[in-house]
Amino acid sequence: MFWYILKLLILLPLIGAMIWGSLKLAKKMQGQFGGPENGSKAVRVVETTMLSPTLRLAVIEFHGREILVSTSRNGLTRLAEAPARPQAQDIVQ
Repeated sequence: MFWYILKLLILLPLIGAMIWGSLKLAKKMQGQFGGPENGSKAVRVVETTMLSPTLRLAVIEFHGREILVSTSRNGLTRLAEAPARPQAQDIVQ
């Protein structure tokens, strides 16, 4: 019985640390695979705002346009569209 509790006290925190580490790694590596080689992406998420636990607003840049979309359990809904604003890095160059 003593060995079982000792293993439990050692392995449970180890498994928890491995889960936490893999979640952190997945968050850090998100979006780095499967994209274009030169780093230019056709779609870029500019900003997101959470309105409620099931509703979120997002501004997406696509081919020089900014599109405001609403995301919910039912899917995406396009709300508005406007020309893309120049980015700070584009102005400096």
